[in-house]
Amino acid sequence: MKFRSFTLALWLATAGPALVPALLTTASAQQKQNITLEDIWQKGTFAAKSVPGFNWMNDGRFYSSLDEGSLVQHDVTTGQPVQTLVAATALQLPGQPQPLPVDGYSFNADEQQVLFSTATEPIYRRSSKSTFYIYNRQSKQLTPLSQAPGKQLYATFSPDGKRVAFVRDNNLFVTDLATMRETAVTTDGALNRIINGGTDWVYEEEFEFAQGFQWSPDSRYVAFYTFDESQVPEYNMQEWGALYPKDYRYKYPKAGEKNSVVSVSAYDVAAAKTTKLDVGPEQDQYIPRILWTQTPDLLSIRRMNRLQNKLEILHANAKTGQSQVVLTDTDKAYVEVNDDLRYLQGGKEFLFSSEKDGYRHLYLYTMGGKLVRQLTKGPWEITSIDGFDEKKGLVYYTSTEASPLQRHLYRVDLKGKGKTRLSEAGPGTNVVNMSADTRYYLNYRSDAGQPQVVSLRNGQDGKLVKTLEDNAKLRQKLTEYNLGKLEFINFKTAEGVELNASVLKPANFDASKKYPVLMYVYGGPGSQTVKDDAGGGIAFTNYLWHQLLAEQGYIIVSVDNRGTGARGAQFKKSTYANLGKLETDDQAASARYLATLPYVDKARIGIWGWSFGGYMTALALTKNADVFKMGISVAPVTNWRYYDTVYTERFLKTPQENPAGYDDNSPVQHADKLKGKLLLVHGTGDDNVHFQNSVAFTDAMIKANKDYQTLYYPNRNHGIYGGTTRLHLYRQMTDFVLKNL
Repeated sequence: MKFRSFTLALWLATAGPALVPALLTTASAQQKQNITLEDIWQKGTFAAKSVPGFNWMNDGRFYSSLDEGSLVQHDVTTGQPVQTLVAATALQLPGQPQPLPVDGYSFNADEQQVLFSTATEPIYRRSSKSTFYIYNRQSKQLTPLSQAPGKQLYATFSPDGKRVAFVRDNNLFVTDLATMRETAVTTDGALNRIINGGTDWVYEEEFEFAQGFQWSPDSRYVAFYTFDESQVPEYNMQEWGALYPKDYRYKYPKAGEKNSVVSVSAYDVAAAKTTKLDVGPEQDQYIPRILWTQTPDLLSIRRMNRLQNKLEILHANAKTGQSQVVLTDTDKAYVEVNDDLRYLQGGKEFLFSSEKDGYRHLYLYTMGGKLVRQLTKGPWEITSIDGFDEKKGLVYYTSTEASPLQRHLYRVDLKGKGKTRLSEAGPGTNVVNMSADTRYYLNYRSDAGQPQVVSLRNGQDGKLVKTLEDNAKLRQKLTEYNLGKLEFINFKTAEGVELNASVLKPANFDASKKYPVLMYVYGGPGSQTVKDDAGGGIAFTNYLWHQLLAEQGYIIVSVDNRGTGARGAQFKKSTYANLGKLETDDQAASARYLATLPYVDKARIGIWGWSFGGYMTALALTKNADVFKMGISVAPVTNWRYYDTVYTERFLKTPQENPAGYDDNSPVQHADKLKGKLLLVHGTGDDNVHFQNSVAFTDAMIKANKDYQTLYYPNRNHGIYGGTTRLHLYRQMTDFVLKNL
């Protein structure tokens, strides 16, 4: 899992959306209940309600969802069902006693045909394979997508609804729905060698997509990726349980090693002809995005050099394969990839976001790459484009303009005028799900201390149409528990660096007493753990665990160090080529600042984190051993040479070019400095941050004759979950904190 996204992954592994308890009432804390680990990890005591299974339909007044196996249309203004689009009984195959247990669906363009997925098996974080069926709402027919053996991946209707493209066994196929004839677009796909129509592990993880093909808007072409990963080194994990452990081998390019050679082709469906598109002679490069423009036959390709400090937009002709560079974005450190690129109807202009003025903002260009104008500007950042009204020329986006800790929805026109804030004034974070026609949007609003409120709002002015879920019962439930209030502060370190932090004190806090402090850290590039949302910028389950510790007399503090996001490129990219140094300097400086507070016991400051935060914890306990009494390091990188090419080289260059950047801040190199109590946790089935990292660190500590404790979870991946796993893990972590801090 990508480091900066791990808080989200941890959140999604729980029962529901994140919530933060409200401020305690005046009733005494002694009369209230305490949170238990079972409340968090077994009972779902604090599970929030939302609007489940929400999928916008063509008419922005309606949405669809699966309801007990049936596909149902709802009126978005009332939330009530309007009609059953496909009844569960219609999904019963001849000779079968029960309807298909569908687990997902997608419509074709006119919503008259539906692709249903069944028996879905996850592969990695974004990939899965399923058995797909097509249901025709007019003929009432249910048909398997393929009669060939093997499950399918990424099944997608063509825009005209006449065909479906999918991947099986690393090959791309197209099925004609009129005849159900299946055509193999490629035939050379092979496990751990050639991938057609999908991505390899590192693209899926770090460029955040798994489906490697796209239909053209006119349904004439399918543009697709081919990954030749034959030269990429394999990583081998053992799966435990059987008499003889099973080997699991997959291609994983560690920093400095060979990547897949990536190409892009266009398949002409009618002519059954494939044309390879020109992405340049360099093979050691990345193609992190493809996107069809509004011009027939013209595909947009984004190309990056291996160091990722140069991004180019190419326009390629699907007929001839010829391409040209129309825009180049460079940076002294790195350029990040996102999904902000939008091509306008008429084929004359496109929208693009860049950090070239120090903050991520929106720019309008001609198709030839000439700048028309900058649409947004200021010492704040665009975080997402949420909608686009082509007719009125309006762009809807979320930004940090109000505060780096908050997120609000705005609208601006293509002339850069008429900027309007649509979300309500005040603190908090708004997450927006807008209909394609921008008539309405769902707004998920939360702020520290308050459960989320889900509301339907008008896309033109942001006015409330209907509150769909206010979690009133949960608000009342939370008043029954002995919970502290999350507060936000900022301070300057001895170096003069201003940092944002969150502080959670016990509900019965007494300023005349001395309290131990446990710091929670993530700290990776572009991340945030200090944010005015339901979880305070972290997974709600971690927030609840922090409340449990606060009940036991601990103060919990989280600090966003240099390198984190929402404060501009200079702050974020200050850690470039020396990952770990400034970050841990800031965490240690924060601990020293906390030690000066009259209610903090300076001899009892600990730290914990997961993934990049696990790395930070291990480094803090070694390089700053005199500051921290204890730490819990979960699934850490301990040597960046062990992590993947795309993520690591983006921030450190290659180990061949920058060996000191890899070695100077590796916990393995500083194991002999360890003084405090350390609990090291890892899953042996972690396909992302390999168990190898913890093995190397423990070996270094053994050589240095240092004491430590380890906790490993057989076959668990980077998230370390499943069954009672999380309950077990957090019980061990709780005991470790209580005994050692």
